[in-house]
Parts: sequence; structure tokens; C-alpha cells
Amino acid sequence: MRRRSNGKTRAPKPPIRGALCPELPDARQRGMDFDSLVRAIADVHERLLTQATKAVNVCLTLRNWLIGCYIREYELKGSDRATYREHLFDALAERLTARAVSNCNRRQLYRYRDFYRTYPGIVGTASPQLRDLLPAGKRAGAKVGPLAPQSGYTPQELVDRLSYSHFEELMAIGDPLKRVFYEAECIRGQWSVRELRRQIATLYFERSALSKDKKKLAALVRRKAEPARPAHVIRDPYVFEFLGLKPKEAVGESALEDALLDKLQDFLLELGRGFCFEARQRRLLIGGEHFFVDLVFYHRILKCHVLIELKVDGFSHESLGQLNTYVTWFRSHEMAEGDNPPVGLLLCTQKNHALVEYALAGLDNRLFVSKYQLELPKKEEIRRFLEEQIHDQVAGLPRRHRNREPRA
Repeated sequence: MRRRSNGKTRAPKPPIRGALCPELPDARQRGMDFDSLVRAIADVHERLLTQATKAVNVCLTLRNWLIGCYIREYELKGSDRATYREHLFDALAERLTARAVSNCNRRQLYRYRDFYRTYPGIVGTASPQLRDLLPAGKRAGAKVGPLAPQSGYTPQELVDRLSYSHFEELMAIGDPLKRVFYEAECIRGQWSVRELRRQIATLYFERSALSKDKKKLAALVRRKAEPARPAHVIRDPYVFEFLGLKPKEAVGESALEDALLDKLQDFLLELGRGFCFEARQRRLLIGGEHFFVDLVFYHRILKCHVLIELKVDGFSHESLGQLNTYVTWFRSHEMAEGDNPPVGLLLCTQKNHALVEYALAGLDNRLFVSKYQLELPKKEEIRRFLEEQIHDQVAGLPRRHRNREPRA
């Protein structure tokens, strides 16, 4: 018993049990069985993973908002702003990139400025510590902003429940009422960024306005929608660059796929037919969306890029079409003077069998046969190599990896 200074006694407070997982037995509680232990640990993991995800999202969102805030303040009040004028964003991007500030190219800086202008109420979501980061003229007025037009969500709720990638999609919507509609639906349905993009593309707002039974339509959309998950966050390019991760670390290849790419990279270089390694998990920005190419080589004899995609799955026309899109992008953005058009190589593995297809993206087939095929590996040669590697890797992998789901 503890004695208080006035002479009265007070029983010590009982320990708080199950604070992190109240519906599960506390690990200190007598009689906990093994299954309860597993559930408790899994629950702790899920809850704290969600908290970590939220913390990263909030910090990234506030960072980008603050960047936009500073840019706008400088545009209005900068003492030497007349020196830069229309070159401001180019000069700022160059200086910030030199200082290794992630995702601050010219295009992104414009987006951050627009983010600040679209969501000025976010100023009130900054903690007292973060308010010190505001421009001097903004600190005194850092109060919680008003509700968005006809929205039931405060700026704090928007920042807590939407990622910066969500905000980028929402900023592209010029109609404030339409933007508010998607904000609300995104939060209610816990949509992933991809789902938000899909609903905008399929005109959900317009369909809802025309629908006679809006509740039924909303229920149907929510039932089919892809929810946001913590795993999506670490694959968000904004997040992993903010955290200083490399694309390969963030994409999360399966153990089998990772091993096959290692072997394939060495195999092509050892062929001695002009392959020069250029990149692994090369990031492309196509139509506002980020994609990754597994391996990129430059062929010094053919004078062209060779893009390689490995799918630990069966062949699909969707995969071939995706690779053709990458090849087309390279033709438009990476071909230098004197280069020949790039080609793609799709490798699919399933049940110890491999399928190899070239993606030409409009390249004349006769030219491919007469010129490219003379220098590139034969499909049968690559197929045989892959099947040998699959057999060796599966035999050598720990059992927990052998039946692992392929990457989507």
C-alpha cells in the first residue's frame, strides 16, 4: 500500500491490460493459450503498422504543403523575386536537387504550390512543433481551417485519412463540388489511390448525379472498391523517395523473382553479345502514374535499349501490352540520335515452365527478324536457362518462399 503525504492510504492502480489489443487476452494474463498469443502479436503488428503508415503519410503531406506555402509566400513577397520571374521553378528545382531534397523537380514544385492554394486550411493541422516551420507571417494565423464547401470533413481529417498521392489526384479536379464529393467517398470507402483514379475515370460523380437510386449506386461502388492498405504506402514513389529508399527496396520482389533477376542479369552480360547493364527497377512516369521496368540494358551493337519484364506467373496479353507501353515510352523519351527503336522481352514463368515473347511496339517485323534477331538471344535459349534456374532456385529456397504469391 502506498501512503499519501496527508496520511491517507490509496491502493495502487491495477495495471492496464490489453491496451493495444483490448479484445484479446493480455500477454501477462494467466491461462493465455498459444493461439491467443499469436492473435495478440498479429494484432499489435497490424495496429502499429497502421500507425506508422499514418505518421509517414501525414509528415509527407505536411512537408509538401509547407513547400508549396513557402513558394507562394516567395512569389508574393520575396525580396529578389523579380530576378527569377518565370525561371523561379527551374532555378529552385536545380538548387534543391543539388541538396538531395527528394521529389522537387520543376513539375512537382508547381504541384506543391497548387496543393497549398487548393487546401489552405491544412495550416491548422500542423502540431506546435511543426508550426515553427511555417513562414514567419503565417505562424500567428495557424488556426484550424474551415470545412471544405459542403464537406463534412475538417482539414485535419483529410490529412489524417488521405495520402499525398490522393491529394494529387484530387487537385486535378477543377470543380470544388466534384472534388469534395470524391474526398468524402474516398474517406468513406477507404479507397486506394488506384481506386480513386479509377472512379474519377469512370465518372462516378456524374453517374451519381444522374442515378435515381444514389444509395444503391454508392453501396455497389464501395463493395467493389479496392481499399487502401499499409503495403500500398511503402510502394508509393513519393513515400519511398521521402524516406530515402531505393525503388528495388520499395517494390518488394518475391524471393524467387529476385533470385531469377539476379541470374538473368548475369546471364545476359556473360553472353558477350553487346548487352550493357543500365538499370534495375527503372521508374517511368506514364500518364501521371509510376511504373517499373525490371531490367534495362543498352545493346551497343544494335544501338537500342532492351527492356526486360519478368512475371512469376503465366503469360497474359495484359502483361505483353504493358511492356509494349514501356517500349513505346522509351522510344519517345530515351532514344538518342543514331539509336534504333527499343525492344522488350517478356519472360513468364509458371509451374517450372517458361515462356518468352518479344514486345516490338510497332517495330516492323521484317526489320526485327533481319537485324535484331541476329544479335539478341534466341527465345529457346532464354527459356531453357530460365527453367534450369527455376528448378535450382525452388529447390534451394526455404520452404516458406516456395509457394509465395507472385507479384501483381
